[in-house]
Amino acid sequence: MNAVVIAIAVMFILSLARVSVVLTLVISAIIGGLVAGLSLSDTVTAFNAGLGDGAEVALAYAVLGAFALALSKSGLPDLLAYKLIGLLGMEATQKQATKVKFLLLGILLIAAICSQNLIPVHIAFIPVLVPPLLKVMNHLKLDRRAAACVLTLGLVGTYIFLPVGFGAIFLEQILMGNINKIGAAYHLHVERSMMPMGMAIPVLGMVIGTLFAVFVSYRKPRIYVDRNVAPITTIDLDKPLRAVNVEVLKADGIALEQEAKQEAPVIAKKTIVMALLAIILTLISQLYSGSMILGGLVGFSVLSAAGIFKWQEADDVFVQGMRMMALVGFIMISAAGFASVMTHTGDINQLVNGVVHLIGDNKALAAFLMLFIGLFVTIGIGSSFSSVPVLAVIYVPLCVQFGFSPLATVALIGTAAALGDAGSPASDSTLGPTAGLGVDGQHDHIWDTVVPTFIHFNIPLLVFGWIAAMVL
Repeated sequence: MNAVVIAIAVMFILSLARVSVVLTLVISAIIGGLVAGLSLSDTVTAFNAGLGDGAEVALAYAVLGAFALALSKSGLPDLLAYKLIGLLGMEATQKQATKVKFLLLGILLIAAICSQNLIPVHIAFIPVLVPPLLKVMNHLKLDRRAAACVLTLGLVGTYIFLPVGFGAIFLEQILMGNINKIGAAYHLHVERSMMPMGMAIPVLGMVIGTLFAVFVSYRKPRIYVDRNVAPITTIDLDKPLRAVNVEVLKADGIALEQEAKQEAPVIAKKTIVMALLAIILTLISQLYSGSMILGGLVGFSVLSAAGIFKWQEADDVFVQGMRMMALVGFIMISAAGFASVMTHTGDINQLVNGVVHLIGDNKALAAFLMLFIGLFVTIGIGSSFSSVPVLAVIYVPLCVQFGFSPLATVALIGTAAALGDAGSPASDSTLGPTAGLGVDGQHDHIWDTVVPTFIHFNIPLLVFGWIAAMVL
């Protein structure tokens, strides 16, 4: 039996059993190495050899986590939330429910896009911004499943298309880096300019899926009850949130007018200016150097120098911020180790030849099977960033064998990886929306976030990813 197939099967089974993603990758790598005939010592050595490939990405995540926490110390996210609540609260009292509904969804989309590309705080903004807006959504009878789809589009669709912020990490460091590393042996090389071009058609599928969710699937009013609850501030990737028993929550709704009139956060103009300056310099540094590590460090340094927090607290803020993103970093490092073991087994070529023998020269079928198999692998892992090293080691040789162009290779691997973020119960891109929309117990993680995003994103990604592979 092929060791790579067995390793992926073990990974899928353990993921379904809700075993920690890091532990799943380690166990799967060891089993795959032993099945291939490697000794335990050789397997561990191969695993360790690959860990360094994920270190840069993990460090980038950690530094951005520190920057995100430092930015929150400025009070800028709180001020933004207050302004939005005031605006939407006053508008919602008028007979313009439809207008306000789309304005609110647009705000959520813009905030999610900014969190990935402009202000790289990832999902950290959701527990701050979304819970205070729930009463506005309740007043509008807005189906939160539509809001979950909009948030997920902003969280996923932008970083797999725009090479800025987290997009630079995914497209250039992870996707391009792994394709070129594995493809070197097959004379396959992709350029930075190919990344957005290869992912444009799959992202179009996500946009169409979102429009269908907002205007068709979840356009009808849905009744929610105003409940005053404390927002969730931490998100555990290994323990997906579920709606709690509504009966235990206190139903003491607060009027929208009172919500809008509450005292505004007091933030000095200097603090706002320095926070905006930190954001701008972070973006410029990242674009100029091509390094999100440097960009995050520049932003953190500006906030620290501006006195946003005390010098004595700088170390604590940095460590806490890094800890916030630590799990994601460990997953990516482990994924790189898993990919290294798969390479050392020598069974990849055997797998490729076997697939080619079964399919023949049918490129259309090959593209569909790669995406379909990638769906199960990446949903189990729950992260597109971590899925790329696992998929690239198998899919790059397959793409070369079937004669796919470099752009088509980018589309196939990038789309297969994105399936792990859009619709996986273990993905931070689905856990994030639930952390904000489900704080009052009226939004279930599985049925109100995972299932809607799976239907409206994963299915379009499969279709449009296949189209991209065939036309590029």
